[in-house]
Amino acid sequence: MANPSWVMTYDSLNSVTLQYLERSDTATINAIPTFITLAEFEIAQEIKTLGQLQLVQSTMEAGNPNFQKPARWRKTVSVNYTDTSGKKNPILLRKYEYLISYSQNNTQSSAPLYYADTNWDWWYFSPTPDQAYPVEILYYERIAPLSSSNQTNWLTQNAPNAMLYGTLLQAMPFLKNDQRVIFLIASMEAIKALKDEDVSRIPDRQAIVTDS
Repeated sequence: MANPSWVMTYDSLNSVTLQYLERSDTATINAIPTFITLAEFEIAQEIKTLGQLQLVQSTMEAGNPNFQKPARWRKTVSVNYTDTSGKKNPILLRKYEYLISYSQNNTQSSAPLYYADTNWDWWYFSPTPDQAYPVEILYYERIAPLSSSNQTNWLTQNAPNAMLYGTLLQAMPFLKNDQRVIFLIASMEAIKALKDEDVSRIPDRQAIVTDS
């Protein structure tokens, strides 16, 4: 697939934001990175797209039920492990309290049947793995944040309008500008377009499809 003729960058987003705001004072210039970061968080809370899906392949630690999540994890989609015969087996989501109770009643280590979110940084497997099983986890991540050292990401490449209008929207309270509704509408429309595009591309993974 051919690369687009123009891709927004962190530097160009800074520049275009200043042009839209028609400001050149130091306070506004210094605040733009904050506006960009806030826009990224706002968009991340609104959408789950293919651009956020990541697949991590790793190995469990025998005798350790805890497994660290990736740095920008947001939501788990599926977990499976590969047994000694090479077969992939799903690990099912359960509440952490259920897994603790299950582990207390089943003290023998074996291949994990369930996983839970211990907290934002860790998963918990039960039963405790008895071997270093290969594990594959599909999850939604927060897209790599923009910075002077990370000039582009999935949003700048695929939704530059959402990034621009989202950044301008975050600037409005700082500038005490009552025109924020203009950028709010534009930002909402850009995010809605992202959602609609993704809905048309992939079905809900939890849905059961029955052939007619």
